Amino acid sequence: MPELTRLSNDDTVDDVITALERDGGVVIEGFLHAESLAGLRDDLLPLLERKAEGRDRFAGLQTRRLGALFAHTRHCAAIATHPLYLPAAQHFLCRPRDVWVGDRRRPMAADVRIGVTQAIQIGPGQAAQPLHRDDTVFLWRHPTGGHEGRVQVICAVTDFTAENGGTLVIPGSHLWDDERQPQTSETIPTVMKAGSALIFLGSTFHAGGANVTAHEWRAAASLALDASNVRQEENMYLALEREVVASYPEEIQRLLGWSAGANHMGWVEVDGQMIDPIHLLRGLDGATLRGVGAHGHEPAAA
Repeated sequence: MPELTRLSNDDTVDDVITALERDGGVVIEGFLHAESLAGLRDDLLPLLERKAEGRDRFAGLQTRRLGALFAHTRHCAAIATHPLYLPAAQHFLCRPRDVWVGDRRRPMAADVRIGVTQAIQIGPGQAAQPLHRDDTVFLWRHPTGGHEGRVQVICAVTDFTAENGGTLVIPGSHLWDDERQPQTSETIPTVMKAGSALIFLGSTFHAGGANVTAHEWRAAASLALDASNVRQEENMYLALEREVVASYPEEIQRLLGWSAGANHMGWVEVDGQMIDPIHLLRGLDGATLRGVGAHGHEPAAA
């Protein structure tokens, strides 16, 4: 049975990319700093304990879930911009394609967006989740030919074991076509200490594991980075108040979707001009915005 590669923060992003290209997933031991792990526990565990358990087999009948994490904890910013996660995600999500613009053929690439955030607590007695690919939400076709739509991270807020619901992964399944059915016998459980993380491609088959313990709840904080040419799975514009988004650094604001990006997805019209929505978070008025294009310069003629 194949195993996932285990790396640490001392390894390089190239090591992460190599493991993802080969296996579709990789474990990073000690991914979170102690302060971030403690902050996630303090911020999220009390909220999860007040959540109702799921209502269907996929979400989990003994599983608690919490979304809109950037409204509940500041420590997700360190996850989204982690030097072994964000650059690896950009490698898979921002691959350029050549397109014609007038009489010129030039490369165009998608940017990266935070597509979904969830804290997940799997309780005793929870059965294994059905195996699935997370890029199914995009109706993505497989094999992807290297053009992924999502790179996800699951951070262990408590220890992950084979008994308490450690995420099941099928290494190499990111290379399968859409006809091959995943089997539970092909999975391996993600075993890792709190503070470690599983990074995996959206095309990799996985599932929450069964929790066969008597009293142990397994907790995680999960975040997906998606290509900006697909719709964000979690509606960040309704989930997060503008003031919450504005309180974060600009890099996080853009990752949350307040950016038109190089492929012009997400611009907003102000006073007849197509502008980058990042300006709206800076409190600029329409007069200031006149003539500011989607990339902060004069927009091209239509």
